[in-house]
Amino acid sequence: MARLVLVGLPGTGKTTVARELGRLWDVVAMDTDELLSRAVGCAAPEYLRRHGEVEFRRREHEALDEALANTGVVATGGGVVTLEAARRQLESQTTYWLDCADEEILARVGEGDRPLLGEDPAGSLARLRTQREPWYREVSRARIDSSGTLDEVVALILDELERTQT
Repeated sequence: MARLVLVGLPGTGKTTVARELGRLWDVVAMDTDELLSRAVGCAAPEYLRRHGEVEFRRREHEALDEALANTGVVATGGGVVTLEAARRQLESQTTYWLDCADEEILARVGEGDRPLLGEDPAGSLARLRTQREPWYREVSRARIDSSGTLDEVVALILDELERTQT
């Protein structure tokens, strides 16, 4: 069982925060997109474009299984919550939802390789938020505002962990 799992839209800081928590706790930090990329031999966005979303989600779920078998910190891909089976797994974990304003997300992802944001990143992001937000709420113990600095976001998570474990 993972020590902590982070979910949220692309660009909310899941990977960066997971790495910092892993460093602080001296545990491995895993990113399901990185695990998927290693398994398929190409970058996650490229795999998504080549094989479609259904196949991508299947492989993403395999990566989630691999990550949850470890005791580290897991950063998930933003769409992992679209699969019912993945949501059931996440509900049994200590899962936090990282979130910030769409404007902040769009500034962070910039011209990055985000196939699901397409030609209209703002509109696509709004649609993804509408679709996924109920699932993020469903699987998470808390919503963490990730608009601050890395140190601020980590402090919010540590405070929330302390508050819920005492």
